[in-house]
Parts: sequence; structure tokens; C-alpha cells
Amino acid sequence: MVRRFLALAAAFSLTGCSLFGHEADPALWVVKDEDTTIYLFGTVHVLKPRTHWFDDGISEAFEVSDELVMEIARPDPAAISALAAQLGTRGGPPFPAEVDAAAQQLGMPKGAIDKQEPWLAALTLSRLAVTKAGYGADAGVEATLHEAAESADKPVHALETARSQLMLFDGLSGAAQSAMLDATVKELPETAARTQRFVEAWGSGDAETVGAEMNRAMAASPEIGEALIARRNARWADWVQRRMQQPGTVFMAVGAGHLAGKGSVQELLTEKGLKVERVAY
Repeated sequence: MVRRFLALAAAFSLTGCSLFGHEADPALWVVKDEDTTIYLFGTVHVLKPRTHWFDDGISEAFEVSDELVMEIARPDPAAISALAAQLGTRGGPPFPAEVDAAAQQLGMPKGAIDKQEPWLAALTLSRLAVTKAGYGADAGVEATLHEAAESADKPVHALETARSQLMLFDGLSGAAQSAMLDATVKELPETAARTQRFVEAWGSGDAETVGAEMNRAMAASPEIGEALIARRNARWADWVQRRMQQPGTVFMAVGAGHLAGKGSVQELLTEKGLKVERVAY
């Protein structure tokens, strides 16, 4: 269940082959008043090529927006790798043999995984498994949105930094990190099928299914859920509330897991008295 949570909470970071070469129509929400409109769009960070989602209502909302708001600015992979190594390197005894065996099966040198903190080891194994399956960030939603914003000379603003995101994992307790790594290793063979089910819901705009998965994951891993989802949702809902005091149109794109389930950004905005509507397209 921890692995399921990571697949969702890391912003629906993987996509399944069922969307390969097909149309996807993800959900889109809007908050607006007389002079301010904020679109809320849930992203997936890694896709296979030829997954068509940036059209119809999504592209129309983006085109009329004055600015793009993302979790982080366009990342530099080399800089993020260096930062992860800085935060996630450890000494100490090696992990259990099954961790190194999984890492070697995914192409890492023998013993290399033992140099990483448990949280980074879990993320590394997940990333390698996804890459081996043929997925890449170049086809992901964020990459497409950044490129579209650059082409349209549209400003891009970030809610967080790469460092702050990695610190969310680094700040987890040792027990939570160990549970994350253990679950990741045990469930690596199921990653593709599990992710496919999640992303089929995303691509079909099935917010109820996405929300149900988020609720189960949050209940199973409360510490991780609080750190990766709940606190960030609260900060982002506060940001939307403040931004509504300024005129303009904003396209806000964050991980789809933040826009689903109990305590979602939309639910928190409703509690603040703001009206959130699903965009029909």
C-alpha cells in the first residue's frame, strides 16, 4: 500500500500503456469570480509518447490563461541528481540482500544502492523500473506545459523548489522510509499493472476512482500522506485563496493526486467558501 501511495502521491508520476497512442481527457476544474479565473489541472509526470491529452478543453483553458503555475520550475535533471545525492547519501550497514538484488536487476552496480538513504533508494528503484518499461519525462505533462508556455511567452511560476520536494522525503521518520523501501522492492513486479489502472482513471477523467485510491493510500500511510499530500494541499489552497484577490487568469497544474480524495485542494477551497466547478469539455 505504501508503494500505491507513492505512485499516487508523487503526482501520478507514471502512466500505463493503455493510453499509448490514444486520446486522454483528464479532469479540469475552475475557481472564478468577477475578475479572476484559476484552472486546476492534475498532472502525470511521465508518459509514453503519443498520449494525446493537450487538446480540447485543456488547451483552450491554457491558451486563455495569463500565467502557468507548476509545482516546480522546469527541472534540470543533472542538478536534481546532484541535489538528491547530497541529501540522500548515507553510510552504515548495507540494505537487506533483496534490495541490492532488485537494484542489480534494474541495472545498478552491485552495492551501489546501499549508499543511498532508504527514501532515495525507493525513489531510485521506482524510477529505474519505469524507465526500463519505456516511460520518460520528456513526454510528461509538465514537459509539455513548460514547452507550451515558452512558445507562447507565458510566465511560469513555481509553488515549490526541487530541494523542498526532496526534503519532504528526507524529513520522513526512519520507520516510514524503511517501510517505503520495503514496499517498493516487494511490489516492483506490479508497478506497470498498478500504474495502468491509476492512469486509466486519470485519462478518462474518473475523479471518483482516483479519489478512492487516494483515500485508501492516505489511510494506510498516514505519515507519508501528511507530508506529501495533506500539508501541501493546505498550502496550495491558501495560495489559490490569496491569488483570487488579484485579477487575471491562471492555469495551475499540480500532481493529480492533490486534486482527488479526502482533503483535496478543491475540498479545502470549498471549505474556504470558494466555488469549485468541474469544467465540461
